[in-house]
Order: sequence, then C-alpha cells, then structure tokens
Amino acid sequence: MNRETVVGEALDLLDEVGLDTVSTRRLAKRLGVEQPSLYYHFKNKKELLSAMAEAAMAPHATAPLPQPADDWREWFLENTRSFRRTLLMRRDGARLHAGSSPGVADLDRVARKMSFLLASGVPERDAQMAMLAAGRYTVGCVLEEQADADPDDGPPLPEVPLIDHESAFEAGLALILGGLENRVG
Repeated sequence: MNRETVVGEALDLLDEVGLDTVSTRRLAKRLGVEQPSLYYHFKNKKELLSAMAEAAMAPHATAPLPQPADDWREWFLENTRSFRRTLLMRRDGARLHAGSSPGVADLDRVARKMSFLLASGVPERDAQMAMLAAGRYTVGCVLEEQADADPDDGPPLPEVPLIDHESAFEAGLALILGGLENRVG
C-alpha cells in the first residue's frame, strides 16, 4: 500500500458514499488494513482530504496553460469551464475542493495564468478579482448542482422547476466575462 493507492481508494469511497460518510475507519476497512496504518501516509484526516482534493483536481491542474497568442476571453471561459468539469467528476467535488488550500504547483499555475491576463491588457486588480470571482462562482454553482443530484435527497419536489445547470452556469459566466471586458481598455 502506498500514498497513491490510499488516495485513489479514498476518492472511490467518496464517489460511493459522499464526503460526509468518508472516514479513515471506513477507508482502512476498504483497504483491508488497520486504521493506524493510514497515518503512516497521512498525519490526520485533514491531510488525507487535502491529498484527495489535489488528486481530484488533476484534470484541471494538467490542462494546458494559456499561450501568448491565445485570446484572453476564450481562455478565461475555457479555464472556468475546465474547472467546473473537473469539480463535477467527483461526488461532492466542490465541497472537497472548497475545504482545501492550493499547493505550490497550483500557485505557480495561477501566477502563469495571471501573467497571461496581464500581458493581454487586463489590469492586475481586475484580473485577480475576475479569477477569484470565477472560481468562487464555479464552486458555488457546482455545490448547488451536486446538491440537486444527491441521491440521498429523494425525488425532486414537483412544484420546484428543474434548473438547467449548464445554461445557468454559462449565463453567469458570460456576465462575469462581460463585466471584465468593460474594465479592459
């Protein structure tokens, strides 16, 4: 058993039972080991959850970084959509991500994205706030979408109209981009 195996099994457990039910006891049983053996790889559950969040974000974290010739608007939209797709890949993906802190590699990627926006003519403070707003907006949208899809909630109430989450997300994203475009000279 190695760290990657533990994280992979923990993510599979997350997909099966949801974040509220993931426990080191349950994970140890799944792995066929005693609970204390997990602490060889992770000091505590928080460290395990952080590793799970990092692994769950791998599809977005390995997406190509923007190139100087890219249109910043198209890149901004696709970057945010990639983030959403990645959060949706795992049950409770948004909740898992919301409780984590960025790692060194994440901070380097954010710095490169910010440099791209600045080189494209986006004022620094506006670029920072747009990236923050888009990230928080995306996490919030996915939290709502995943809450609506939670199998433990039972059938939707008949008087509540179903929301087209993708269309709603795109509409809000267009508003964020439109606001940012108004700030760029």
